[in-house]
Amino acid sequence: MDDRNNTIAGWALFAGICALGLTIGTGMLGASHAPEKPGFPIEDAEAGGGGGAAAVPLPNLLAAADPAKGEAVFAKCAACHTINQGGANGIGPNLYGTMGEAIGQGKGGFAFSDALKSVGGNWDFEKMDHWLTSPRKFAAGTKMSFAGLSSPEDRANLIVYLNAQGSNLPLPAPEAAPAADAAAPAEGKDGAAPAAEGDKAAAPAEGAAPAPAEAKK
Repeated sequence: MDDRNNTIAGWALFAGICALGLTIGTGMLGASHAPEKPGFPIEDAEAGGGGGAAAVPLPNLLAAADPAKGEAVFAKCAACHTINQGGANGIGPNLYGTMGEAIGQGKGGFAFSDALKSVGGNWDFEKMDHWLTSPRKFAAGTKMSFAGLSSPEDRANLIVYLNAQGSNLPLPAPEAAPAADAAAPAEGKDGAAPAAEGDKAAAPAEGAAPAPAEAKK
C-alpha cells in the first residue's frame, strides 16, 4: 500500500515539475521586448509631403475684412492707445490717422523708440500687418510690449478699422485665385487615337495641339 502511495506521489510531483517547466518556457517565448523609444513610430507629416492650406493674400483678407470686428479687436489696444481725433497720447501714441503716416514720427511729440524710428517708410497695409503680427520682429528693440495678433483675419479687421479712423487709404486690389494646373486630357477625349497595330507611333489628331498653359498673372 505504501509503495502504491509513493508511486502516485512521485507521478504527481513529476507532473507538477513538467507543468512548471512549460509555464516558464511559454513565458520566456512570449515575453515582449520594450522598444528603445516608447510609443508607436509615426511617419513625419512633412516627409509625407502633406502641406497645409496656402495662406490667403493680405489684399484678399482686407477686402473681406469688417471694420466693426476690427473695433472689437481694438479693445485689446485701448488700455495703451486712444484713437479719437485729437486724443491724448498714453502709454502708446494716439492712433487717429496712423495709416499712411511716417513710421515712428509725429503723434504730438510721442517718444517713439529708436528701433521703430529706424524702420523708415510709411505705415502701409503690408507693414502694419507685419507690425501687428509681431512688433518685436518688425522692430527689434521696440518699447511695444504687445505680443501680436496670430489671426490673419483679426489683423485684417483691425487694419481696416484703423484705416477708417482718419486715413481712408484705398485698399489694394484682391489677388486672383491661382489658376489650376492644366489637366492632362482624359483618356479617349481630345487625345490622339491609340496607335494601330503595326504602326511605329500614333500621330497626333489633325489640327490638335497641346492645351496652352494658363497665363501666369
